[in-house]
Amino acid sequence: MSAETATDSPPEDEPELRTVLIDNCRISAENVARISEFMVSSGRSFSDSALQLGLITPSELEDAQAWARRESSRPDAGLVESAIRRISGSGGRMLSRIGHRVQPGKNLIILHEPYNPRSEKLRALRTELLLLADTTARAVTIALLSPLPGEGRSQLAAELAVSFAQLGRSTLLLDADMRRPCLHQLFEGTDEQRGLAQAIAARNSPYVHGVEGFEHLHLISSGGVADNPLELLSDAHFKRLADDWNGRYDFVVIDTPAVSHYADGLAVATIARKSLVLSRAAHTPYSAVRELLRRLATTEAQVLGAVINHF
Repeated sequence: MSAETATDSPPEDEPELRTVLIDNCRISAENVARISEFMVSSGRSFSDSALQLGLITPSELEDAQAWARRESSRPDAGLVESAIRRISGSGGRMLSRIGHRVQPGKNLIILHEPYNPRSEKLRALRTELLLLADTTARAVTIALLSPLPGEGRSQLAAELAVSFAQLGRSTLLLDADMRRPCLHQLFEGTDEQRGLAQAIAARNSPYVHGVEGFEHLHLISSGGVADNPLELLSDAHFKRLADDWNGRYDFVVIDTPAVSHYADGLAVATIARKSLVLSRAAHTPYSAVRELLRRLATTEAQVLGAVINHF
């Protein structure tokens, strides 16, 4: 390559990709300048230059490219409109930031034992929910509720989200249980220090983790045990985040704490507008389920159905 050619304008990435990389990989202004200089001298694009300089990793680039593709494919994905959606209410930050990828754990039966009777029942439940839910407008957001701990709520939330993603539907799995979070145990490598609780408290954006082997599945962790979960989940910033997810995903599946012990799940159901009630055979008293349904009625959330867990 001649010196004259090397000073030609370097190839450009899509503007959306450049924005995602700078914001989500936390590239400083100084490093943006370094990248720009390297682009001119090497004739590489912004993303290639950042990769060559070691300022981003290959997995971060892959995640950012997938994110940018999804953004550009949205009906309202004009650059100005998209930027307004990302920035609104978040102090100039995107409403979702890309975290590192996590690995699906060995306890996700629907992945490792597709012909297991539980897996078959999960696919049947997925079909029923698809028929019941209105998928023609915004995302279908489902809060999973159960009266007591130990009823398999987190396991069902995770496997239900996986089953939606297996259909090629963009799916977000959200851990809103800030009392006894469990989803991080089902996905290896989840960062519990930068989750939903920290994002709401700081009024910024949670880190969204891609799931290895699942292009259409993302996970937001709870951020660990919080001091004031109900206040966080009742905060207007959580509602703004939920509205943003509704514009990005086909399905949002939310795990919640036991309703008999805490009101957190009711706060989530109020925002989700749809709920799935879970109980455990020979474990959950009928009176506890009846009380859950009575309290749930005050949220005006649609009950899509009830599931009885056998394990």
